[in-house]
Amino acid sequence: MVGEERKPKAVIVGGSIAGISTAHSLISAGWDVLVLEKTGSPPSGSPTGAGLGLNPVSQQIIQSWISQPQQFLHNTTFPLTIDQNQVTDSEKKVNRILTRDESFNFRASHWADLHGVLYNALPPQVFLWGHLLLSFHVRNEKGTSVIIKAKVLQTGEIVEIVGDLLVAADGCLSSIRQKYLPDFKLRYSGYCAWRGVLDFSEIENSETITGIRKAYPDLGKCLYFDLASGTHSVLYELLNKKFNWIWYVNQPEPEVKGTSVTTKVTSDMIRKMHEEAEKVWIPELAKVMKETKEPFLNFIYDSDPLERIVWDNVVLVGDAAHPTTPHCVRSTNMSILDASVLGKCTKKWGAEKLESALEEYQSIRLPVTSKQVLHARRLGRIKQGLVLPDRDAFDPKLARQEDCQDLLLMNTPDFNDIPLSFSSITSSISI
Repeated sequence: MVGEERKPKAVIVGGSIAGISTAHSLISAGWDVLVLEKTGSPPSGSPTGAGLGLNPVSQQIIQSWISQPQQFLHNTTFPLTIDQNQVTDSEKKVNRILTRDESFNFRASHWADLHGVLYNALPPQVFLWGHLLLSFHVRNEKGTSVIIKAKVLQTGEIVEIVGDLLVAADGCLSSIRQKYLPDFKLRYSGYCAWRGVLDFSEIENSETITGIRKAYPDLGKCLYFDLASGTHSVLYELLNKKFNWIWYVNQPEPEVKGTSVTTKVTSDMIRKMHEEAEKVWIPELAKVMKETKEPFLNFIYDSDPLERIVWDNVVLVGDAAHPTTPHCVRSTNMSILDASVLGKCTKKWGAEKLESALEEYQSIRLPVTSKQVLHARRLGRIKQGLVLPDRDAFDPKLARQEDCQDLLLMNTPDFNDIPLSFSSITSSISI
């Protein structure tokens, strides 16, 4: 329409939770958005997708983006009201509680379910599926813009896209970040994680399911952490009759191939994992692991906090901005809050003052995420019995009560609070 002001345009690279959340937030702030994703189509379920936890702030943010917020909670998530750490005695085959926090106000969701809710609430033309980022450069003639080149994987065609803002939501191995930080390397944690989701919808009355419910009586509302010598596991229930489990195993750094820290596993690797599970965990948990189809292996990395996450009109969000270990249930929550803060800042300053908006985004998010990444690293090393400079290796069988308080997730910096600097942008996170 003649005389209508052109909307600013953002190009987001990466269509996972961080990218799709940023699309919602920037559209709400008045931007045109394109999401480039190298996979060929929207996920209809993910073979390597697993469970995640949403804190109250993330729940509110997501509800502000979708048309039926209460249905989201009811149809997509399951309550997690308890955070419990317990020690496993592999000889006696019993668990003993170390810490229990009954004020844990999270919701559990499957990755694919959350992604589906966020994706279906956006116009389909926002997404360019099967588009691989090749290069980009910033142009400062007549105002700053970003020129992006991408390859259409199905045809081999090279396309050029011009935007006012480039958002790197391309994960912990971000190629956009690598352009600005060519010497950047991820830090291997010292352990990997077996992960799996057991669908028990057709075996609900089996010995395995009745056994696990007896051994873990608060499944359906509790996030369970089982600790043994030099290892720990996670167990909680998801909606639609599923159990999500994780088992962290100390091992030397593997050779990571390609652009993923998730790997497919052989039947021999799975068999050995099952054998070891029977030695370490109580029989009920070992059976759940054994009956899970297609378990997979994550190599656990993080990085030292970055000094900056903004260059010109290029900005990092999610794991591209702050690769983290999973122990504080922060990765998804940090991504959603990154997206929300970025949208609030751009709305506050307007596209004509994008530099100020990005500076404020960085000043709000970087101090918080840096503390959370380092806290998650520390918590993972404690639970895995690894060395820390200021304390002895943690042995759950010998731990004193005061030692166990470090295990509580509530101790994570800014765990339940919206930072004051974010509150200064808007009086209500849900508007």
